[in-house]
Amino acid sequence: MKQAKRNNPLPRLAARLQLTLEDRSQAQLLPEAKLIRRCCQAALQADVKQAQVSILLVGSEEGRSLNHSYRGKDYATNVLSFALNEGENIADLPLFGDLVLCTEVVEKEAAEQGKDLMAHYAHLLVHGMLHLQGFDHEDDEEAEIMETLETVIMAKLGYPDPYLEEKR
Repeated sequence: MKQAKRNNPLPRLAARLQLTLEDRSQAQLLPEAKLIRRCCQAALQADVKQAQVSILLVGSEEGRSLNHSYRGKDYATNVLSFALNEGENIADLPLFGDLVLCTEVVEKEAAEQGKDLMAHYAHLLVHGMLHLQGFDHEDDEEAEIMETLETVIMAKLGYPDPYLEEKR
């Protein structure tokens, strides 16, 4: 006897993610495009149905210039996030934003902290993607929420807690 097909709702489909990547750094060791996509996709929250994100890899001079221009800080930082809509879902528009990773800072931090370079890139991609969606760490409560979410996402990607050393 043939069993009738059930009319089950479709599972939630992963957000459609359009990524562009530009490397203006001199770095020799960079994450592969597949890893970048996995990390960015994993960080997208359930309410994001579409996302268009540009990722720019830069050296410390350009990183410092961008950080100075946009944040008033005169040093290169590991990741900068520029969200078109600051994490708000405006009329079902896709999430639009840019991430800038300073490869020299990422490499230096990974070495100083004894972290795997690709794990550190993964963490900063997740961190930046969460910023694009409106997460922040300006106060302790916000930081706890964001760090917990980052730790969960990193575990799903197969990486250790990026804050493990800092929490001790």
